[in-house]
Amino acid sequence: MPVLPALTATQVVAGLAGARYKCSNDAAYATCTSGAVSVWVLAGDQRRPPVISLYSAGPADVASGEIDKVLSQALEIAHVSEHAQIAEWFGQQQGKTSAKLTAGDWLVEYSVEVDTEEPGAHLTFTDKLCKSNCQAE
Repeated sequence: MPVLPALTATQVVAGLAGARYKCSNDAAYATCTSGAVSVWVLAGDQRRPPVISLYSAGPADVASGEIDKVLSQALEIAHVSEHAQIAEWFGQQQGKTSAKLTAGDWLVEYSVEVDTEEPGAHLTFTDKLCKSNCQAE
């Protein structure tokens, strides 16, 4: 599998915008939305985003299905080289409420919120190589 070159958070957001995601910024994250899925990209001057998170609201199976629809494309845009491995793994997590995977230099965490006012699914990628400013305040 070829290793994709690292992109900065700004370049990832530009790529998502180019793929017709609607993007906006707050103090810490850029949020890019396509359909039912939001991709949050932690801003910063690291060589690649320290955190990328995909979120979809709704019942667990529906929310996870929505993430699954855009996962490979979003990870390719963000230059996550292990996108195929991660997408395959994520497909095997349906029906679960949490799971973790290490893929290359990424820690991948899947969680589902149930029995809350805002149910949904989160899939978060954290760069294990990040040394400073690696999480939002």
